[in-house]
Amino acid sequence: MDMDIKERIRRSPPPTPKAVGEAASAPGHPRGRKGRVALLPLSIAALVACGVTLLLLAGGSAARRGGQFSGADRTTLSGAGNNDRGGLDQAGPRDGEHETMVSSKVQRDRLIGGLLAPGFDEQSCLSRYQSALYRKESPHLISSYLLERLREHEVLQKKCGPYTESYKKAIEQLKSGQDVMVGDCNFLVWVSYSGLGNRILTIASAFLYAILTNRVLLVDGDKGTADLFCEPFPETSWLLPPDFPIIQFKNFSIGSPESHGNMVKTEAIHSDGSFKGPKPAFLYLHLAHDYDDYDKLFFCEHSQQHLQKIPWLILRSDNYFVPSLFLIPSYQEELTRLFPQKDVVFHHLGRYLFHPTNVVWGLITRYYDSYLARADEKLGIQIRVFDTETGPFQHVLDQVLDCTLKEKLLPEINAQQPIISTGNIRSKVVLITSLNSGYYERIRNMYWEHPTESGEIISFHQPSHEEHQDSDKKMHNMKALAEIYLLSLSDVMVTSAWSTFGYVAQGLSGSKTWLMFKPENRTAPNPPCRQVMSIEPCFHAPPFYDCKTRKGTDTGKLVPHVRHCEDMSWGLKLVDTGV
Repeated sequence: MDMDIKERIRRSPPPTPKAVGEAASAPGHPRGRKGRVALLPLSIAALVACGVTLLLLAGGSAARRGGQFSGADRTTLSGAGNNDRGGLDQAGPRDGEHETMVSSKVQRDRLIGGLLAPGFDEQSCLSRYQSALYRKESPHLISSYLLERLREHEVLQKKCGPYTESYKKAIEQLKSGQDVMVGDCNFLVWVSYSGLGNRILTIASAFLYAILTNRVLLVDGDKGTADLFCEPFPETSWLLPPDFPIIQFKNFSIGSPESHGNMVKTEAIHSDGSFKGPKPAFLYLHLAHDYDDYDKLFFCEHSQQHLQKIPWLILRSDNYFVPSLFLIPSYQEELTRLFPQKDVVFHHLGRYLFHPTNVVWGLITRYYDSYLARADEKLGIQIRVFDTETGPFQHVLDQVLDCTLKEKLLPEINAQQPIISTGNIRSKVVLITSLNSGYYERIRNMYWEHPTESGEIISFHQPSHEEHQDSDKKMHNMKALAEIYLLSLSDVMVTSAWSTFGYVAQGLSGSKTWLMFKPENRTAPNPPCRQVMSIEPCFHAPPFYDCKTRKGTDTGKLVPHVRHCEDMSWGLKLVDTGV
């Protein structure tokens, strides 16, 4: 798209003042100076017409990719200033300056405001720099300190990543087993666990913890991580090599002797942070939904102090545990500098980390360009049903319609007239994601059989209906990631309670969704939905423990920016209070 704009500018240069003057005073002109006066308005009109044409062409091109360049095109093509002298006399950039400004704007968008590092091989991961063509520009500012820390972390990942001399040395020390000293390269190993939405949220949580503790993040390649996501760090890999010497790490679980919680429970780790016997070379962190009170001590200040002494940490989780990191005193100042706006942690880290591979990007772009790109408005509806039966269920369909009609996300239908005429027909495309096709078919048929009251043209699309979740299948996961990404490109979104699939789409989009409450007793809730208070995911299984008083407490009331979730009364989520 940026090349289209620049090519139009190159091929349609405005006439220079010198050319106008030469034409007016050409030898043999019968009128002399009067001829110059007659030609000048025509030249001005031609210039204005050319400028308007360029503006319309550039705007149309930008609109096809979400309009993220339209603001830059209006500014640079029309010139600066708002005086009454007309566009020709306004101070605007010359051709070369304009091209530079457009190119600079494109580069900033490609790098998502500096969030991404330049220099990757574009062909190996097309989505990394092409995503700006499909996604609206985020309204959420990125702190300069976050950008600084990301660049520093990239240096650390490159220095200590797999197959480097530093990594080889660290592996040899790990094999030795005991009393390994913490050095320049310390590691956090993420274990692949649970469904795709959970995995994405836990990788983001692990990455933030790695930044806070200056650890290299290595991810387990199980469940097709490399088939789904490109490498996020330049000139290195985040994939844990297959010859990692702790071969049993995938089998660690609650109660494993190597777990931090179990070692605290058995007093192998003393309250002062010292170890009973030799200090281990690694510890296992069990932060999954079934973790016990000893595992939850991970979120206490004193635990963080002795974990700093361990060079290798192995993490297994299915939770977005970021909210509880904000409650650890030693990290609070750093987190505030990283995220002055508290409710954009996943939004920024998710766009930094998760770039679909070329195969998945093909699924995304082909579907988007075929069915979604040309609509005036895009509505995404994510339907997740937590029921032992497959459905479809009437109460779920009722809830979806109640929410979308009540909040005016979908127009009412007219069951009395066969055709509704309107002079201003708008098109709306609705993307539905669900394991079941029944909801899509019934809503689509309703709008096919009856016109809308507003005269809007509504089309419905559902990319897949897998019937049941199968997180171990490669293509199932690829389609799931493609649908998460497609949902996140919606202008407005409706998501389901408790669904990590919906949390990820919401976080990537940067827009507050309408959240449908979880039905009880197969009855549609009233109200059916509400708009979320922040775009952050919910931590489903947080600890309820005050580390200072060593007593149980409501951790959703300790600080203003950590509150209980809309869809899960005991969950925690980050909100921005403006403080």
